[in-house]
Amino acid sequence: MTLFKKPFYAQTYVKPLMLAISSGLLLAACSKPAPDSPDVAQPDPVVDNISIWPQLNLPVQQDPAIEQAITELMAGMTLPQKIAQMIQPEIRDITVEDMRQYGFGSYLNGGGAFPNDDKYASPADWIALAESMYQASVDASQDGSTIPTMWGTDAVHGHNNVIGATIFPHNIGLGAANNPALIEQIAKVTAREVMVTGIDWVFAPTVAVVRDDRWGRTYEGYSEHPQIVHDYAAAIVKGLQGVADGDFLGDDKVISTVKHFVGDGGTTGGIDQGNTEVTEQQLFDIHAQGYVGGLQAGAQSVMASFNSWNGSKIHGDQYLLTDVLKNRMGFDGFIVGDWNGHGQIPGCTNEDCPQAANAGLDIYMVPTAAWKPLYYNLIKQVEGGEISMARIDDAVRRILRVKMRAGLFDKPSPAKRALAGKTELIGADEHRAVARDAVRQSLVLLKNQNKLLPLNPQQRLLVTGAGADNIGQQAGGWTISWQGTGNTNADFPGGSSIYDGIARQVKAAGGSVELSADGSYQQKPDAAIVVFGEEPYAEGNGDIDNLEYQRGNKTDLALLKKLKADGIPVVSLFISGRPLWVNPELNASDAFVAVWLPGSEGEGVADVILTDADGAVQYDFHGKLSFSWPASPQQTAVNYGDADYQPLLSYGFGLRYGEDDVLAAVLSEQVEQSNQLTELVIFERAPRSPWQLQLQSGNANSSESVMVGSSIQQLGAISSRTFDKEVQEDARRFEFDGSASAALRFISPFPRDLRAYAEADSQLTVLVKRQGEVPSQVMLGMACGDDCGGAVNISAALTAMPEQQWQPLAVNLSCLQQQGMNLGQVFQVLSVQSSGKLTLSLADARISPVANQQHTVVACQ
Repeated sequence: MTLFKKPFYAQTYVKPLMLAISSGLLLAACSKPAPDSPDVAQPDPVVDNISIWPQLNLPVQQDPAIEQAITELMAGMTLPQKIAQMIQPEIRDITVEDMRQYGFGSYLNGGGAFPNDDKYASPADWIALAESMYQASVDASQDGSTIPTMWGTDAVHGHNNVIGATIFPHNIGLGAANNPALIEQIAKVTAREVMVTGIDWVFAPTVAVVRDDRWGRTYEGYSEHPQIVHDYAAAIVKGLQGVADGDFLGDDKVISTVKHFVGDGGTTGGIDQGNTEVTEQQLFDIHAQGYVGGLQAGAQSVMASFNSWNGSKIHGDQYLLTDVLKNRMGFDGFIVGDWNGHGQIPGCTNEDCPQAANAGLDIYMVPTAAWKPLYYNLIKQVEGGEISMARIDDAVRRILRVKMRAGLFDKPSPAKRALAGKTELIGADEHRAVARDAVRQSLVLLKNQNKLLPLNPQQRLLVTGAGADNIGQQAGGWTISWQGTGNTNADFPGGSSIYDGIARQVKAAGGSVELSADGSYQQKPDAAIVVFGEEPYAEGNGDIDNLEYQRGNKTDLALLKKLKADGIPVVSLFISGRPLWVNPELNASDAFVAVWLPGSEGEGVADVILTDADGAVQYDFHGKLSFSWPASPQQTAVNYGDADYQPLLSYGFGLRYGEDDVLAAVLSEQVEQSNQLTELVIFERAPRSPWQLQLQSGNANSSESVMVGSSIQQLGAISSRTFDKEVQEDARRFEFDGSASAALRFISPFPRDLRAYAEADSQLTVLVKRQGEVPSQVMLGMACGDDCGGAVNISAALTAMPEQQWQPLAVNLSCLQQQGMNLGQVFQVLSVQSSGKLTLSLADARISPVANQQHTVVACQ
């Protein structure tokens, strides 16, 4: 059966590429573009051409008995009960009593949200919350409803919010494996571990087809090629939900969500939540293939995307949500919004948005206190005729249809379900074995000079680099916390770092291994394994403006060169969520492996790069690039099929053992320099690398400090909490209770040289909002050591600000220098300290080389 009649995508994009891969043509670094690829000779935009979209034959057909049961149930529902089905709040913003009173159709935990606000909540804690919410939802004492609620979670590479769960490689690595059967197996494991905690629904798979690798969600995409995404979407939906004529939504299955509809990976400039400017044909051929695959596998939920399509926000686009997805493609499940995504529609706010419902959104994801006014506004808008009752009934019918198909009306409560409480399944050995195999299959060998790999484990090996013994870094974003930050190896019980795996195998084979953070060693090794790469990030926090690795701060390159200068062969293991320009690092390495973000089972890396004790290969390299590797930092949008396709390494490239290198012996390290100093971002949505947010409380002789690793955190006299200003958790509120001196500080473990900013007469600028009274002394400053730094009192400036309004404040770096700040050794780039009671919110902080006349400049004191 064909997916659709005479598919443009299949005829002009897939077949030439698959032929090229099978014939080995893509192993050359200068592959020619397919002559009819969709990125060549683009047609003029054609809007609302419904014939482009397929009429799908979906595997889950409507059951007359279920439809009749829905009709009878809805006949007795009040308007408030129906609206409650369309509201999805977040566990940090509702209580069990709220569930009992309102009877929400669903709820979620966002990244970094845990039962009882406890990062270390046990599986029993998760089950207890699921059970309490369920029982409240079926308690008719207040809302008159007995409709069971459902819990949604971001289990995007395993049950990644739960301590001890199996964490799989992120999607970019799985794409390199190009093995749909493996993906289905991973999804089955994920579903089991999710069901142990009583959760019904996961927000996966992400089926973005990434076109610009500057995007901070690149690693959530399987490939730049739609075919892999199409096939993987089908595989993961089957693994999560089961198959329509078999184990569909059984006891060990969860409801899946194909996301984010549509075009999230195609935004101009790779800007998260930006504008995807493509023709409708391209939107379908490139960006919609994951939905064709996922829906044809029976996906019951689709999540609307934050992005716009040619200027139209998807959350409010009736043509795409209703005419295309529901009517043309035949999707009869429900469409859920993304994190307050409805509030981004022109004319809408998080609290008030009839446009989204009218466009076809069925469930509003409203994870802040905005859920309550939104609920009441929707009721008023139906009563006033802004939203038709027919539209509400359609949304509620779709929600109830999925709940009935999932057996939520018939299954026991979460604590009594078949897998509930079977904690031995969380991180079970057989599950970790699947993840370890996925690691092996995902690795891509880019360089192997003189056939250095595989290494014999009977040698003397040095393992070094920041990522060597760091499971949190190798797991990446969406791991326990939303950004994947603030985690230690102790947060991954049962997991293994890359060093752990190497050390175990080397010691078992009779060799020796030394772990060193800085590349030092007791005795000269036979080879050095250097593990380095990107720090964890998620969503817009990972957006970058070019692809140069460690731009302006090449500490990892210095380590590689140091080892090379010592005459030690160097194997580089590069942790990253996207291909990056690493020509200098490639030149300084004898072998170079893209390990992507392998997750909790780091030992899978050792299985491939080490032989067994007898010198035999354990596992050959399997992975092939599912993203083209850039030839320059500015080559940010390089995709197979481009008119001028000249990457450093082509889509489909990946060496096997015994194959010769294709890279030049010495790659160009020249970078086009900009004559203009760019802004240094300190805080934008979250702390920007290398800066980390720290809370400090107490006097100089008895102070305590802690790194902020969760959305809600407190230490002594200061507390911190994320909230939404424009988008998800993009601002922080700090409360100083006045019981002791306290501070928030953005620090780096290594000093930064910011002298160029002083030479450009720059300013340290912050965007802040005050609430309530301001003490007489609030110090804003920078530090270069315990007794080195500068600060100014911003109390008067804060007092003069209108309360509860965002205002920019600035201090000239030259002022801080006058007070003794050494900008060549910046350890603490920004601090705010107060001994009095103060509530202050922060939305942005940066060093700007050009003075802004609209900022309030604090006078130098």
